[in-house]
Amino acid sequence: MHKLLRQVRFSINPFLSEKNEGFNSYVSRPAGEGLSIFLELSVEVTGEIEPATGFVVNVTDIDKNVREFAVPVFAEQIRQDFRRAQHIGFSEVAELLKSAWNGLADKFGTARLSNLSLKLNPFRKIAIDLKDLEMVYFSEKFEFAAMHKLWNDDFSEKRNFEVFGKCANPTGHGHNYIVEVTIKTQANKNGFHISDFEKIVDDELIKLVDHKNLNADVSQFSTTNPTVENITVFAWNKLAGKFGQAALHCVTVWETDKTYCSYYGPDNSE
Repeated sequence: MHKLLRQVRFSINPFLSEKNEGFNSYVSRPAGEGLSIFLELSVEVTGEIEPATGFVVNVTDIDKNVREFAVPVFAEQIRQDFRRAQHIGFSEVAELLKSAWNGLADKFGTARLSNLSLKLNPFRKIAIDLKDLEMVYFSEKFEFAAMHKLWNDDFSEKRNFEVFGKCANPTGHGHNYIVEVTIKTQANKNGFHISDFEKIVDDELIKLVDHKNLNADVSQFSTTNPTVENITVFAWNKLAGKFGQAALHCVTVWETDKTYCSYYGPDNSE
């Protein structure tokens, strides 16, 4: 079984009725005109490879179907609500995403639509998944800078440098970390506000680790090595149960742009 993901970018000008299709799908198609709303829809399909083509689904078919059956869902609602000066909130975006799902679900032959994710900006997204279409997943990235040292007092100095390399530098070293927090909630539940979500993450996690020496300033890491794996568990423990009706789904921490770890909690797996 394979999972294939295709990103489809499109732009909408809420005050123009005409559709500027454009010619550059890498940037966005429809292209928008002037100051437009840019969106990116990630479509994940799951299925077997077709022997004759080597495809799960031809990505040109994904593009065609998204622009025919999903983009108009967003364009029509955005234009309508903007002209009415009506806010498009979390629950409304979730409903649009579900409508797009319904329009695409049967368009990929034997492959199944397994995940649909709408990027609201480069660091924030909302998604629905085949495993539970009644749940909506909201993700946002945060940053913090910190230093740490990886060391085990039970190892010899030679063994520490063999295992941890430059990360065992006695005076430590720093990272610009990125942490993505994903929560899940039922699509029809109101009361979700991004500013509340951000304040919880900032108060409960970011302020504890930002511009800190993790080994010295965070008690958890006085006895536990602050590896990226352990930082994700630490973040989970600080945030789990803090989001009211929404549940914490996943925490992902990037130590560098080449190294990251995701944690789904002690009783979950992906």
